[in-house]
Amino acid sequence: MKWWVPLAIACLPAALAAQNDIPDIEEGYEKVTCGSTIKLSNKATQFRLHSHGVTYGGGSGQQSVTAFPDGDDANSYWLVRAAHDRQCIRGQPVPCGAVIRLRHGNTQGYLHSHAHRSPLSGQQEVSCYDGDDGGDDWLVQCVDSTQDVWLREQPVQLVHVDTKAYLSAQAQYQYGQPIPGQLEVAAAKSGSKYTHWVAQEGFYFTN
Repeated sequence: MKWWVPLAIACLPAALAAQNDIPDIEEGYEKVTCGSTIKLSNKATQFRLHSHGVTYGGGSGQQSVTAFPDGDDANSYWLVRAAHDRQCIRGQPVPCGAVIRLRHGNTQGYLHSHAHRSPLSGQQEVSCYDGDDGGDDWLVQCVDSTQDVWLREQPVQLVHVDTKAYLSAQAQYQYGQPIPGQLEVAAAKSGSKYTHWVAQEGFYFTN
């Protein structure tokens, strides 16, 4: 399958529309697509999926993944890529039920999970890891069963393929130093309001 195709790009600013708190989306850019760089907001907390150069002090010792309160931080960008050992065409919409990877924009690690326990809640640890293996694969589960593809501003759940656990963030699990105010991101055994994520700001491609 060809990887590169002619494309266009749209940049969505962080500002939200005044009336309904949903940003205006340019026609033709309503879908989350392969190759787009996006920010994911946890619907329950409004914190963004985030990573940085801070590693876990226990567990795997890998690069930590958190939820960050501010929308304008560059460490909250993630590149949408195909599953491990797969390819997708840049600008191709991501179907509901597709398996993807998310690569952190600044550090180049992949959103990852495994059997280690998360530091605050004791759930399954989520890390940012550059091992490029099946532990980086996440299934996109659209909350609205009538949707065929992943749509911006519409909630999805990200289910870890290897362990069937759900990407989650809860306000009650908040870090102190050295990352005060950030929330733990973990993988939960089941879906809930804390496992709903929305694609918001970013650089979106279309074909």
